[in-house]
Order: sequence, then C-alpha cells, then structure tokens
Amino acid sequence: MIRPFAVDVPEDVLEDLRDRLRRTRWPGPAPGPAWRQGTDLDALRDLVTDWAAWDWRAHERRLNTHQHRVVDLGDATVHAVHERARDGRGIPLVLTHGWPSSFVEYLPLVPLLTDPAVHGIAGPAFDVVIPSLPGYGFSPRPPRTGINYRYVAGLWHRLMAALGYRRYGAGGGDFGAGVATYLALDHPDAVIGLHLTTPELDPPRHDDPSPAELDFLRVRQRWDDTERGYSAIQSTKPQTLGYALTDSPAGLAAWLLEKWRSWADPRSGVGRDFLLTTLTVYWANGAVTESLRDYYDNRWHADPIRPGQRVRVPTAYAGFDHQFVPEGVPPREWLERLYDLARYTPMPRGGHFAAVEQPDLLARDLVAFFTDRAA
Repeated sequence: MIRPFAVDVPEDVLEDLRDRLRRTRWPGPAPGPAWRQGTDLDALRDLVTDWAAWDWRAHERRLNTHQHRVVDLGDATVHAVHERARDGRGIPLVLTHGWPSSFVEYLPLVPLLTDPAVHGIAGPAFDVVIPSLPGYGFSPRPPRTGINYRYVAGLWHRLMAALGYRRYGAGGGDFGAGVATYLALDHPDAVIGLHLTTPELDPPRHDDPSPAELDFLRVRQRWDDTERGYSAIQSTKPQTLGYALTDSPAGLAAWLLEKWRSWADPRSGVGRDFLLTTLTVYWANGAVTESLRDYYDNRWHADPIRPGQRVRVPTAYAGFDHQFVPEGVPPREWLERLYDLARYTPMPRGGHFAAVEQPDLLARDLVAFFTDRAA
C-alpha cells in the first residue's frame, strides 16, 4: 500500500529539544589545535546556539513541498520522496543516501533531474525516488539483525515495483553505493545503469595490484589509522553509543558535525540549514542508534561478494574526492575489478556529500551517463 506522507514533528518534541540544547553541559576545550582531538568546542557551541533558535517549521514546510510517500512492503515500511519528470517521460532513478546523512542530502537534485532543460542541462529527465534507509528518519528499521546492503537492495527493488517501475537506474554514495551495487548484482535485468559517488565496496581480493592501487591502499590505510575510530565503535557496540547520542542533542551534533566537516570539500562544504535539518530529522525520530546499526549489520551479517563475481550492469563513478581528510581516489583498475565501468569522472570539487555540496555537477554527470542508457 502506498500512502501520502507529510513531515510533522510534534511541538512537544521541538520544545524538549530546545530545552536540552539550552541546558547543555559542556566539557573543557581540547588542548592543541582545533579539531585535532575531535569536534571543536567553539564550533559546536555556535551550532548548538543556532539550533536552539532555529525555525524548524519553516524548513519543515520546505520539506513538504516535495512528494513524500510511505510504502508498506510486507515486513518493512519505507519512506521515500517520489518526484516525477515534468515532461511525463522520466527515466526511473532510485538514489540512496548513506551515514551520517538522510534523504535530505539528495533533495537539491530533484529540480535538476525532473526538469533538466530548465536548468541548462541537455539530456533526459528522471522520475526520482529518494528513499530513507531503514532506521533513518521516517523509515522504521525492522527489529532484527541482518539489515545489510543486500537486504536493503531487495527492499528497494520491491519499492520500485510498487511504484510501477519494472526497470530503473540506481545511484548513491556511502552506504547508498553499497545498496545500489547489490541492486545491480541481484537484479541486473531491472537495473539499466549504476552511478556511484563513493567506492563503498572493495572488489574480491586479488594478488596483482597495480602501482596506482597500492598507492590508493596506502592512503586509505593512513585514513583508517587516524579516522576509523567511529566505525570500530559503531560496528561493535552501537547500542552503548546510542544511549548518549539519543539523550543529548549536543552530543548528537558533535558526533555528526565532525564527519560533515572532515568528509566535505572545504570549498563547498555543507550549509547550516542542511546540517540543522538533518540533525532534527535524526533527533525527532530517535533515529541515530538505528542508523548506527548499519555498521554492525554490514560487518557481522555481511553477504560478501564472491571471488570472480562482478557487476555486469554499466557503471559510472563520479569522483568527488576533495575532502578535509582524504581517503584516496580509487583508480580505474580498482573499480574495474568489480564493475563494468563505462564512465569515470574525477570531479574538480566536492566531497563525500556530493548531492548537497555540488548538486549541479552531480546532476550533469547523472544525465550524461543515463543518456546513453536510455537510448
């Protein structure tokens, strides 16, 4: 069953949020350079002050200018924004966010993809579907383990069928890139093309890495050594961390702000309204603990890609790799070990949150790639 949906956070939830923000108990500042030991105290104080005075209702109204749906799919219920092409002839395209993000990240793409010609983009228009991952925002997470990439990919395939689409494109970044990859692996007859902005999944192990691949792996290892602490916690003890982040909005903001700052391009970054909208979506739904479980389920309940298995669907990779803390640019040959790579585009700017940082660049790459797929 498909039902219309409107975002409507209860007023008592907002009053409680503002009260908690104003009563934040602050630690002392970290010694040494700002951000070296984690989220900077002054930056977080400013964000919390803004959040306490921020007009959620105005942004809620903006969210509700989009077409929201809730779709019952048997064992799961999925929230999604579903916007059809203005010319009525759109290519169906499901776009999936990751962590620590939400469906809000992809909303800047909606006008660019549903009516590209108006925005000076030559190519086909799209019927855009932006679901919320299970446990994020308005999609409840099934109360069990095993909600991994492959499970969500199967859920999205059923979602697209429920919305009336037999064949469709898929794209995303972070966890969304993993979900889109499994859609292409498990439903190659349905997926007409795959578009990724991060290399979420590693190819099966191999013994002959190229020099470029070795460089990439060395850079990534340095990143793991200094930045991967959050993932170790979230993939082993998400429940313990969840108590603190669910009880303290300042704590939630600190945990997410560090990632948004570190993973975004300093030249584009993510705007205050995006940060506060996404934080409020997490807070109002008590969603953060459920979102952390993605790390647990995709580590301990993984359904790994087998040696020799490849994605046969034509794939595009858009490299938005300009971050404060770089993880490295995957070379073509690394991606080609897993994907049928039809397009490889290093982007001049933009980081991990490409859809909100550089929506025009991403939209143009999506249109260019799917122009060939639609022919």
